Amino acid sequence: MNAMQIKERGLEFEQLGKLPQDVLDFIYDQQLFKLFTAKELGGKDLDLVEGIKVFQQMSALDGNFGWLITIGTGGNAFIPTFSKEICEKIFTPKEAVIAGSGYPTGVAVKTDGGYYVTGQWKYCSGSNYATTFTMNSYIEEYGVKTENIVSCSVNPQDVEILHDWCAMGLKATASHTIRVNNVWVPQEDTFQLGTIRNDYGNSVHSFPFATFAEASFLSVCLGITESFLEEAFALMRQRNHDVSKAERIGALQFLLMQQQKRFKQFEEQFYTTLSEYWKKHQQGNQLIEDELLQFTQMSKEIAAACLDIVNKLIRSLGMDAITETSTINRIWRNLYTAAQHGFLTP
Repeated sequence: MNAMQIKERGLEFEQLGKLPQDVLDFIYDQQLFKLFTAKELGGKDLDLVEGIKVFQQMSALDGNFGWLITIGTGGNAFIPTFSKEICEKIFTPKEAVIAGSGYPTGVAVKTDGGYYVTGQWKYCSGSNYATTFTMNSYIEEYGVKTENIVSCSVNPQDVEILHDWCAMGLKATASHTIRVNNVWVPQEDTFQLGTIRNDYGNSVHSFPFATFAEASFLSVCLGITESFLEEAFALMRQRNHDVSKAERIGALQFLLMQQQKRFKQFEEQFYTTLSEYWKKHQQGNQLIEDELLQFTQMSKEIAAACLDIVNKLIRSLGMDAITETSTINRIWRNLYTAAQHGFLTP
């Protein structure tokens, strides 16, 4: 299998509602869930900007494919937070990938040596193949629910998947709700972002997590927008032979060139800013609050611009635009779904 075959199978993924096994095998072979994982754990150990560019490239092939690689790689952020032994157990297997949720919608009853965890968490992308699930819960002590939160890692056999993901796009991401009922989580299987308990971490893991997440999700939107522009160009070329519509096609060509130019400007702005932040972080300089807020604002504005770019074109693309099984419609729905993530919405 090669990358172009992924591009051709988008409709198959959507109708299946998940990635087929041969595509998962391709991901494992190419270490695409381990972009920011140490080589000793079987990963690629990429630099931040390199990895973010891979997210965009994979999302340009297919939105579901890119989203799942981005989410799966996001779990690499937890690598430094476990003891060496637990870290190796979770992240060494070739198929290792985490699914879960950051929202604290569960309760963890504190006991000697760990917690009994109960709750359910929505939107856990990759739930159908995760080798570890992570979730946040409010701690309950002596019968009283506190405001303190614990992050837990749980084995798949202890997790029920509710199969309730029915968004209009990214249909193959299996972003289902998960549920656990009174599952015992030993203290050693809990973790906290920012805590370092082994030496497998790299400078990507110490980069501000929210900024990392914003960059990750925005790169998916950029990749999907890139594929939309490619498909719009292909549709326009198909119509070029129709002399009766020459004027209309000329106007569409001009509009498409305008939007491609806008896209390139936003893409350049994003990578220039990200590269500056990454360089500063690598030099050991802490990013200040104003810089983080500026990055947040930029990410939201560029995500909105991606939606505006595709919407300026969609009305000129004929019936393909509203046919659910067409490539252009699927790309459009995937972009709207990806851009609805809380890190990118206004």
